[in-house]
Amino acid sequence: MDKNKLKELLIEYKQRFLSKRTDLVRREIQDRIEAFIKFKEVIMITGTRRGGKSSLMKLICDDLIEKYKVPPSNILYLNFEDERFIEFNTDDFAQIYELYLQINKPTGRQYFFLDEIQNVAGWERWINRLYENENIKIFITGSNASLLRSEIPTALTGRNRVITNFPFSFREFMVFKNYRLEENDFYQTEKRAIIKGFFQEYLKLGGYPEIVKINDPTLLEQYFKDIVYRDILPRYSVKKIKEIRELCLFLASNLGSIHSYNKLLSLIGVKSINTVKSYLEILEEVFLFFQINLFDYSIKRQIYNPSKIYIIDTALGNSISFKFSENIGHIYENLVFLELKRRNKEIYYWKSKKGKEVDFVIKRGLDIEEAIQVSYNLNDKKTLDREIESLLMAKDEFRIKYLTIITEDEDIEKEIGNTKIKIIPLWKWLCIQHKEPTVNI
Repeated sequence: MDKNKLKELLIEYKQRFLSKRTDLVRREIQDRIEAFIKFKEVIMITGTRRGGKSSLMKLICDDLIEKYKVPPSNILYLNFEDERFIEFNTDDFAQIYELYLQINKPTGRQYFFLDEIQNVAGWERWINRLYENENIKIFITGSNASLLRSEIPTALTGRNRVITNFPFSFREFMVFKNYRLEENDFYQTEKRAIIKGFFQEYLKLGGYPEIVKINDPTLLEQYFKDIVYRDILPRYSVKKIKEIRELCLFLASNLGSIHSYNKLLSLIGVKSINTVKSYLEILEEVFLFFQINLFDYSIKRQIYNPSKIYIIDTALGNSISFKFSENIGHIYENLVFLELKRRNKEIYYWKSKKGKEVDFVIKRGLDIEEAIQVSYNLNDKKTLDREIESLLMAKDEFRIKYLTIITEDEDIEKEIGNTKIKIIPLWKWLCIQHKEPTVNI
């Protein structure tokens, strides 16, 4: 790549990256990242396309300058999705550091922010060289888990920490809307009404930052196309685009349902179960859909039982699904799943020998610590009894400490003998922030 062009890009990106922005919301994941800044490990931020990874790096940079007094001359930022890097190749990496030193003349520890660097072949060797030879803290983003995982073992084993970024949580959504949640708000009628109003808006818009900013969910269809055509097709050689699109549309229309490979095989018309498995793995690697397994102490039974599938953003799911009717119960369940993922939980579903199902069981260490049922409406006594019965069966099976039913608006605690079951509205449950130990990240 021409040296002068590269120099122009370095200067332009630095000016843009360091410029003041007032439209960014502090992300909850920043606290988890901050704990690792003092260490040398490369921070690799993965997550869905358009989920706010670049903005997250900007927020981290602002913290470094304002909180830790890092000189701006010690900061470098580049976005390798810029079409002006089309001529850039592995040999040009050496020029980046050389030009950076010439332009900035940094002293002390430097901080490099590199967006979508996996677009350049051989990137990991350059990063490894910087890691070994220079006093640099490196932050990398990528919209593809597979690429990051496949290249880590070759050069960066034990030298990286992978953190997944999600679209806005409901708490972050409210902050973006300039509402600062306080604990007492739950007990004030007016404040509860405001929070519920925001929740209805969150159901409509989802958590993608730009969608929330422009208040227009119609753009989500383009997000889906970008993921398929920019993240999946060029990198995975999926020739039969019709099959993977139909699979996405079916999964988005049946969130939280149990799907066997055989069932999906017949639905999309492929000839091999291995093809279905491959498609699902790809969809998970680009952070579009996620699978959870049945919990069983036998790993073999976990693998051979059907999985449940959820989408990265419920509004995105609504935009691409078959809209014959809106299944609000499955949307609620998907929102619970996403929040559990944000909280870094190990998530399964469970089914008893009698066929009683629990939507989510949460494993910590060797134990199941919580069982969660999601039921939009508990007005029907039979529905309430069914949900309670399933939770009690799970409690007896695993000696579970916490039992929860998440619903539309009921907020009580039920006692069944010596067992307490918390029934809580989804909007309120999403407001409660759970701090997780950073060692599990």
